[in-house]
Amino acid sequence: MKLLVTRNLPDRVISALDGQFDCDFREGATPLDETAARDALQTYDAILPTLGDQLGAGAFPEAPRCGLLANFGVGVNHIDVAAATAAGVAVTNTPGAVTDATADVAMMLMLMAARRASEGEAMVRAGRWTGWQPTQLLGLHLTGKTVGIIGMGRIGQAIAKRAHHGFGMRVLYHNRSPKGPLGFDATQLDLDAVLAQSDVVVMAVPATAQTRHLIGASELEKMQPHAIFVNIARGDVVDEQALIDALEAQKIAGAGLDVYEFEPTVPEALRALKSVTLLPHLGTAALEVREAMGMMAVDNLIAFAQGKPLPNPVRI
Repeated sequence: MKLLVTRNLPDRVISALDGQFDCDFREGATPLDETAARDALQTYDAILPTLGDQLGAGAFPEAPRCGLLANFGVGVNHIDVAAATAAGVAVTNTPGAVTDATADVAMMLMLMAARRASEGEAMVRAGRWTGWQPTQLLGLHLTGKTVGIIGMGRIGQAIAKRAHHGFGMRVLYHNRSPKGPLGFDATQLDLDAVLAQSDVVVMAVPATAQTRHLIGASELEKMQPHAIFVNIARGDVVDEQALIDALEAQKIAGAGLDVYEFEPTVPEALRALKSVTLLPHLGTAALEVREAMGMMAVDNLIAFAQGKPLPNPVRI
């Protein structure tokens, strides 16, 4: 089976792929553009794509050779799954492997933004720190506060457990469907109520047409002035300009972001804000996690090659 791997992957994953398939590995860090994606769909039996590869509706020819997009990652907003399905191309992803790592980064961003860690580090690195002061860089104490989680899937629940059991936080959440018992105290409310009552709001929804700009100017207006906004989901679930406006006007106290609406572009206005902690999409950036993601993609590819049911299919 002829396979295209669109980005460099951990050595363990490359070795596993090389042992199973006739592989072509793209050089460099740039994602597939739509033209290259269309060519690849006509050239390869399967493709292992990832975030940023442009696999929108225009990439799919009428009768592609490719039968599987074994995505490296959980999010598939870079793939038009409906167009893929219509063209006879199956799509898989790598759920589960990313849950704890992403939840850990959410907690890191909560702490960094609430305790103004980025500002403090910049002060020390610039040689501007003159010593301990009683009122220097006073931030938000997280222990015992209220966290509002938007999206209570695997990652949302992992964040909630850490916040509740680790920091004694009250957990509120908004989810499109009711959730059963979670194993800890958590209250499901509508979106407006979660925004209004939370000291920290964390986005953990998938990127879909329905969640695009789920948070905009009107939603940010409902947050408390001392509240922190954290996004570890996908950048386009938030109207980025509305977030910048709210931060510049000090309608909310700060933000912690690992994703951006037009990444890798991060607006200068956002970079200039001292109240924002900015990370370069580090959610799953741990070797063992990336290896686990890759091996899940390998399993999906092997199942496809052997004509077996796909372990992790993505459906419309």
